[in-house]
Amino acid sequence: MNIQRRDCLALLTALGLAPHSTSFASPDQARQAIHALVGDKKVQAGRVKIDIPPLIENGNSVVMTLNVESPMTEFDYVKSVHVLAEGNPLPNILSAYFTPRSGRAYVLSRVRLAENQRVWAIAQMSDGSFWQGYADTLVTTSACTEER
Repeated sequence: MNIQRRDCLALLTALGLAPHSTSFASPDQARQAIHALVGDKKVQAGRVKIDIPPLIENGNSVVMTLNVESPMTEFDYVKSVHVLAEGNPLPNILSAYFTPRSGRAYVLSRVRLAENQRVWAIAQMSDGSFWQGYADTLVTTSACTEER
């Protein structure tokens, strides 16, 4: 079967998954994505600090830092951190994985953000517990809806 690129993009657009799709995740979809990560376990507030500027002029390249308090020892360390944005077309925007040899659970990255929203960071610890932090942002120029 020979599938043309334009047919693939037309299908992705119809499903709301195209790169230029202007549909956004809702806060409820972000909660569903968090539930898919943690299941029925309780997510505790604290230990996770996410820093994003509160006012973003252009959402194309937003500096984000993330730090999780942990001794990072063999028996007590951060296994993973997942960043979710409730206003982007897809809520999951970043995942990072750690081991005790990582030394610390720290991430510095640039992310794309669409519209004003809350950005969540969920950390899974080696004991199976989950911790969260969040940052609210105001985006004046959305990144995820601009035409190329």
